[in-house]
Amino acid sequence: MTAASIQTFFDSATCTATHVVACPDTGIAAIVDSVLDFEAKSGRTSTASADKVLAHVGERGLTVAWHLETHAHADHLSAAPYLQQRLGGKVAIGSQICATQAVFKGIFNATDLATDGSQFDHLFEADEAFAIGNLQARALHTPGHTPACISYLVGDDVFIGDTLYMPDYGSARCDFPGGDPRALYQSIRRLLALPGTTRMHLCHDYSPGGRPPMWETTVAEQRAANVHAGDGIGEDEFVAMRSARDKTLGVPALLLPAVQVNIRAGHLPPAEDNGKQYLKIPLNVI
Repeated sequence: MTAASIQTFFDSATCTATHVVACPDTGIAAIVDSVLDFEAKSGRTSTASADKVLAHVGERGLTVAWHLETHAHADHLSAAPYLQQRLGGKVAIGSQICATQAVFKGIFNATDLATDGSQFDHLFEADEAFAIGNLQARALHTPGHTPACISYLVGDDVFIGDTLYMPDYGSARCDFPGGDPRALYQSIRRLLALPGTTRMHLCHDYSPGGRPPMWETTVAEQRAANVHAGDGIGEDEFVAMRSARDKTLGVPALLLPAVQVNIRAGHLPPAEDNGKQYLKIPLNVI
């Protein structure tokens, strides 16, 4: 079986790992969880992070078939539209994004926003099979952090978004709208039922203790050492821990700008009658 060629780009500003997954036989590739740079103080976007991915794709002569989002991120803006314009390919996410859109349409009073997922080129159903060249892939519905979270299993590699972090940091928060710690626990156990040698590629790393950023581990390592969800930690224990921990966490710095862009498949809101685009900051809501 063909093994994926994987190159990861780490954005230190948002602690996000973007993965380029390529079929070595065909040069067909997918980009997982890309980053559009955003300066909150000025409201300016830029593309330095995405341009590194763009350069890699060009240097390798890859053909991008997919821009895969693991969920509607709350900590960075997606660069999928920017990359798609230059590279082609379909922007895809889990079909439950419609539930996320419905919640945040009300929060942002986004009257123009369709809540049918039509901003995306493809909505993956649970366990849907697809291909990246000769690489056989499957979209695993892994809700909990958000209702729409999807993990992408590609051969012996799985791209798990925010479901788990490195074993020394644990698991994702569940206190955003639609989050559910019991659902997250069940999603984690499903992922940890994969073969122990399966490589797990993360979306974020926050370098606990000051160690260098890391974004790859294995199922066996997670089962043995994950501080929140390793073997021997039951569902009720996990739910109690996750619920208590989430109450101590602050709001992500880019939550409000990121979510209202990412539920639009990475597109900025439409220009208003003066030709300018705006992001909204709802007051006393979050």
